[in-house]
Amino acid sequence: MNLDLLLDDYLSHVAVERAYSPHTVAAYRSDLLDLIAFTEARGSTEVSQLDLALLRDWLWAATERGLARTSIARRAASARGFTAWLLRRGTLEADPGARLKAPRAQRTLPRVMTEQAVAGALADLSARAGTGDPVEVRNAAMVELLYASALRVSELVGLDLDDIDRRRRIVRVLGKGSKERMVPYGAPAARALDRYLDEARPAMIAAAALATADPGAASTRAAFLGARGRRLGVRSVYRLVAAVLSTIPGSGPSGPHAFRHTAATHLLDGGADLRAVQEFLGHASLGTTQIYTHVSSERLKQSYRTAHPRA
Repeated sequence: MNLDLLLDDYLSHVAVERAYSPHTVAAYRSDLLDLIAFTEARGSTEVSQLDLALLRDWLWAATERGLARTSIARRAASARGFTAWLLRRGTLEADPGARLKAPRAQRTLPRVMTEQAVAGALADLSARAGTGDPVEVRNAAMVELLYASALRVSELVGLDLDDIDRRRRIVRVLGKGSKERMVPYGAPAARALDRYLDEARPAMIAAAALATADPGAASTRAAFLGARGRRLGVRSVYRLVAAVLSTIPGSGPSGPHAFRHTAATHLLDGGADLRAVQEFLGHASLGTTQIYTHVSSERLKQSYRTAHPRA
């Protein structure tokens, strides 16, 4: 059976039945298209050509091209998921991906900002919002909420008005695997969010309606809006956060996840229970949350080396 046709069926399976995110499905598509191209270069597009030797050669070729360990590990996972599905549907008699190994991805500690650095960045955003510019008011509300509720960027831009309980200071978010959770936020985020929803958001809708003559903009239920009065995109949030983090000392990724990492670490530093933080973040595995305990211990050791006279 042709691999191209099987790939389309498999991607539909992971998107619909497994409820994988569009980002994950796109990554699977990219990896498996590369595998199919590699198989074609060997002279066939038939599923019978998928064996352990070919899969190993495919990963080795990617290593020779200089792909990072994380990319190799992801490709191996994509191949294993595909071959396991082929076995379940009876297309393969044995699963060649079950024995496929990839180099262990190096686990790096996430970027974490100090409480003082976060407070300074949020104060700067608040000052800009003080000008009354609706976009600046929106930006301050978004970053406050990113840090207060440790949201993923997809969860932030996916918020609708009905997802925000302003009285109880809770947001309902749809996380990975379409898992819903309720996450609290504090008083500073509440003030920034209330101002945005009461003042800036209506002003943005009115301005967009005048500029685009699009009455549909006023009907959107999205919480955070772009210049056209529609739901704000992920890239816009990345650009905003990158600009904010560029003023803060430190290295590492400069995306919205830095605020999520920072919030989780600050919770643990403040004495929060690990399982409570797991639920707060929406992690399926406690092991994923435990990375933040390593961050906390690294910060403790750094403080010890800096401050203790006999360190």
